[in-house]
Amino acid sequence: MHTTRATAELRTLEGDLHDLLRRALREDVGRGDVTTALTVPKGARASGTFLAKSDLVVSGLDAARCAFEVLADEAVEFRAYVEEGEAVRAGEPLARVEGRARTLLGAERVALNLLMRLCGVATLTRRYAEAVAGTDARVCDTRKTTPGLRTLEKAAVRAGGGVNHRFGLDDGILIKDNHLALAGGIRRAVELARSGAPHLLKVEVEVESRDELLEALRAGADAVLLDNMSPQEVRRCVEAAREPESPPVVIEVSGNVGLGNVRLYAEAGADLISVGALTHSAPAADISLDLRPQAGS
Repeated sequence: MHTTRATAELRTLEGDLHDLLRRALREDVGRGDVTTALTVPKGARASGTFLAKSDLVVSGLDAARCAFEVLADEAVEFRAYVEEGEAVRAGEPLARVEGRARTLLGAERVALNLLMRLCGVATLTRRYAEAVAGTDARVCDTRKTTPGLRTLEKAAVRAGGGVNHRFGLDDGILIKDNHLALAGGIRRAVELARSGAPHLLKVEVEVESRDELLEALRAGADAVLLDNMSPQEVRRCVEAAREPESPPVVIEVSGNVGLGNVRLYAEAGADLISVGALTHSAPAADISLDLRPQAGS
């Protein structure tokens, strides 16, 4: 459903990273790293290892690498020991970086912040993906991402075993409660969407009851989002939507979903379970970077 946009996002990720990290480094370094300038010799070189301090799923090593490259006045050597999406145990090394000590110290916090954030998203997503394993449901993200980090956070969701929902408002038609109120109801909203949308673009409607579900199906929705329903309500809606005479429809569930009940929603028959917490509430992974002087510097 979103393959074209996802591919485009991946193609521009490198440019996005450099732009993002220039802004992040300006924010952190400002007019210069005063402490490092006063205490570390200009020509000193150092190396360090990113170390997992907790069990985690890897995402964001490219972002960490790029932080050093953007700040460096000469080549920085960055070697990853693990792959995107790989599960590692506490105490395992993730990557090694070598270069001018001042560069490494200047980019250290930005690199760690991004890496910890993205590994945290991937790790939480993996827990949700494992919770629904063996069912037909897939866990997906939402647009509840950190402003400016959407591309990276959605990549982290994929690394954790989830799938991406819309990348942005231009990426699909999702008619929600506010649209319904302003358009004049489900049927009218679907008609308006159909009349102006490209024929390949799917139309999804958010519904809050079985009656609204049936109205959306009669209006010709390609997908429905069952909002804030219990697993029992979802099961009844799935049964109503999948009667033999009903056209095929994608059923998404959203709202009040957590690790404690996500499998119940999957077993109720949902195709997709969207979880905003993957990106808005994932705890940062615990990762350290200890630098040591290199011999001869």
